Amino acid sequence: MPWNMEDYPASMKNLDPLVRKKAIAIANALLADGYPDDRAIPIATSQAEKWYDDASPDEKKAFQKAKTPKKNDPHEHDKNAKKLMNAAVNVRYEEDHWVVRSDNAKQASDTFDKKDAAVKRGKEIAENKRSSVAVYKKDGTLQKTYDFSE
Repeated sequence: MPWNMEDYPASMKNLDPLVRKKAIAIANALLADGYPDDRAIPIATSQAEKWYDDASPDEKKAFQKAKTPKKNDPHEHDKNAKKLMNAAVNVRYEEDHWVVRSDNAKQASDTFDKKDAAVKRGKEIAENKRSSVAVYKKDGTLQKTYDFSE
């Protein structure tokens, strides 16, 4: 069921209003792509919080001024985005950082100085997407895989 700023999941109640607005927009797009509510909500919330943490003050201001999400908003379907939502996650060491990246993604979703932090984030993303995460050693060999698909 799509949401708006007056009617949204209880789990979004305590979010900052701008994060909630972004989460609702993302969740509605995921629902339009066929995701069930129980998957769309945690994915959207996680992505909205990440967006808020990474967005510049100008980006936040522009989004605050953007129209509020409505239940019947049309959503453009991005085939690559749908592939990424179901893609496995990888934690690898690249260019002096631990990188968290989904299969076929052009860029990393996160980078970390510490492997433990990267693995934790990779698990969160994979669990939200109900996919898996592959953790690699510094030398590039596979260390461990965690499956959250069930």
